[in-house]
Amino acid sequence: MNKQIALHPDLDDDLLDVMEPDNGGSVSDELSRNLRALWSTFYRNRLLIAAIVGVFMLIGLGVTMLMTPKYRATTSIQIDQQSTNVLGNTDQNSVDPAAAWQDADRFLQTQVDVLQSRAMAITVMQDLNLNANDDFIHQMGGKPADRPAGPLSLADTKREQILNVLSDGLRVDLPRNSRVADISFTSPDPRLAARVANAFAADFMIFNMKRKFGSSTYARNFLESQLSDTRSKLEQSERALLDYARSAQLLDVSGGIASSTDGSTTGTPRSLTTSNLVQINDAYAQAQAARVQAQQHWEQAAATPPMQLQEVLTNPAVMQLAQLKAQAQAAYQQDLQRHKPDYPQMQQAAAHIAELDRQLNSLATSIRGSIKEQYATALKQEQALSGQVNGLKSSTQNEQSRSVEYNILKRAVDTNRTMYDSLLQRYAEVSAQAGVAANNISQVDVADTPDKPVSPKPLINLALAMILGMMAAAGFVLLRDKFDDSVRTPEDVNSKLGLTFLNSTPMLDQEMTPDEALSDPRSALSEAYSALRTSIELSHKGGAPRTLAVTSTRQSEGKSTSAFAIARNFAKIGRSVVLIDGDLRKPSLHRLANVPNGRGFSNLLARMGSIDEAIQPTETPNLSLISAGPLPPNPAELLSGARLPELINELAERFDVVVIDAPPVLGLADTVLIGSTTEATLFVVEANGSHHGHAKTAVRRLTGNGITIIGALLTKYDARKIGYGYGYGYNYTYSYSYGQPDAPSSSRKWPWSKK
Repeated sequence: MNKQIALHPDLDDDLLDVMEPDNGGSVSDELSRNLRALWSTFYRNRLLIAAIVGVFMLIGLGVTMLMTPKYRATTSIQIDQQSTNVLGNTDQNSVDPAAAWQDADRFLQTQVDVLQSRAMAITVMQDLNLNANDDFIHQMGGKPADRPAGPLSLADTKREQILNVLSDGLRVDLPRNSRVADISFTSPDPRLAARVANAFAADFMIFNMKRKFGSSTYARNFLESQLSDTRSKLEQSERALLDYARSAQLLDVSGGIASSTDGSTTGTPRSLTTSNLVQINDAYAQAQAARVQAQQHWEQAAATPPMQLQEVLTNPAVMQLAQLKAQAQAAYQQDLQRHKPDYPQMQQAAAHIAELDRQLNSLATSIRGSIKEQYATALKQEQALSGQVNGLKSSTQNEQSRSVEYNILKRAVDTNRTMYDSLLQRYAEVSAQAGVAANNISQVDVADTPDKPVSPKPLINLALAMILGMMAAAGFVLLRDKFDDSVRTPEDVNSKLGLTFLNSTPMLDQEMTPDEALSDPRSALSEAYSALRTSIELSHKGGAPRTLAVTSTRQSEGKSTSAFAIARNFAKIGRSVVLIDGDLRKPSLHRLANVPNGRGFSNLLARMGSIDEAIQPTETPNLSLISAGPLPPNPAELLSGARLPELINELAERFDVVVIDAPPVLGLADTVLIGSTTEATLFVVEANGSHHGHAKTAVRRLTGNGITIIGALLTKYDARKIGYGYGYGYNYTYSYSYGQPDAPSSSRKWPWSKK
């Protein structure tokens, strides 16, 4: 007995739990089971997980493709804690007192805060004139405000919107142990990103310099007074020039100062009449060229037959009509071989071809007429512009005679402006000298227009989408498994059905039938049923039960094969066994045992024969079979009589073991009637075959009627298919290969694998 137990797969953890009392197990064993169950859940749903992850990755790819690319331009500035005196007196220190080195980090952080301040954003906005229109908001991918926000006006609301966009796109990075700060700006427009980043750097350096300027020297006061006087003279001369231009009706579209092509000022203003003359003259030249081109085109078209014009040949409508005509002519020529020209159908075809010719000629004539119209239009435009040019010539000559005094006044304006610019430049130089310290902020790198976007990042987005997809898939699979009551593993037999797991039978190859597997004593199926017989003996008080019913939730779960195999295994160890086919609706044991089904169980229940007449010997010694016999019209009524318990007791007295193949539980009362007359009932469950609570309902129905269920058999169990792998398949392989000649593991064929 000990050797047999060692050879069978019932020595796995589940059978040991049946043979030994449950002491709770160790924490590591519990963790191992939980991890194994978790891996099995993921493995079973691997295709669903892959589909969910794939959907998330497709969504991530779609979002990435729909995202607007953003570019980041970066400029860098060096922030020194001290600056040198370049124009100071000799009695002044050449270097300003430096701040304490303990405050270096605070000083640098202060500069970063100034860069990110609202005042700096306002300076950049004004410097780049971003609030002039809504272009900046559009370039940043936003929508300009169309209504006031709260107490603010619409203009103030747009101004605040621009400042917020500047603050959001700005990033200042100051690495640790470094005085070089990176100023970055992110925008959908790469050129705009570079402009704004450089503007922040430039305006910050100017802002820093302004704090160093002085404003109380004598030179600056003197220059300020001179600038005020010169500014007044310049304004007076400009007003005099403007008054004369109005009185003389000289409209200077250049603002009173005409410029030549080289940028120098000229004495003659660019008046409205002159400007119109130049523009209309240019238009006249273009119209004249267009008229000449149109005339040449028309002359060429007039001398060419309509159907030979390039415009006609390339016209889609003409090409389509020509194709239709060619097809009609080809059809006409083909029909001409069978009919004469005066045949009605031939006359219709000829009329159709003539109509196509007419449409072609009409369309070609229309196209040539459009060429003539283009020439006529160009001629009229040339004539109209010629009259306007002649009229503006005389007006321009009259204005030139009145421009002499205008030039005299204009030279006075130019002289005052030159003097004012010189004083202004000198004032700027003096103001620069007032700041005796050089700027401690210097630009290191200028922001160039970025050529690659910083976002979106396809690889990162896809990685995030994959992670989110895996999390969603894991959550969905775990939630789905939480509400899934199908029995897949030995642990599910106890956790979901509340039954003791006795053993499991492996999934057979497709080309192997149960009869063939049971005929081979070394097959995995034979070994599994041998182990099941041992489990039945150990799980029932006093050894194997004298009467045993085998049932299942539904048909095709392997109960008949299991009943036959259990009976045969008991017979092989020397016990006298009778196997009864109690399924009076769909019997099958007579085919497994290869015996006739003339008289059987139904005859005995109806008291239409003796037991000796119904019992049939089988090929297995010590095993007898009572087939189902003729199928009764109402099996439940036949089983509910007093004959069933009498018959079972009589057979139990004559045989050591009575095994009954009972019908499925659901929908029938037969199993309840049979199970109530036996000592124990074996419940057969197909692995991954029972869903929607059917197995639970069947177990509750049996136990609710006082039937003793000795345990459950898990059939068609494929550990590797559900992801339990080597650990669950080891026992079958060991029992199958025990006693076999040694062979390389690669040459062995797993007995539970499916092809």
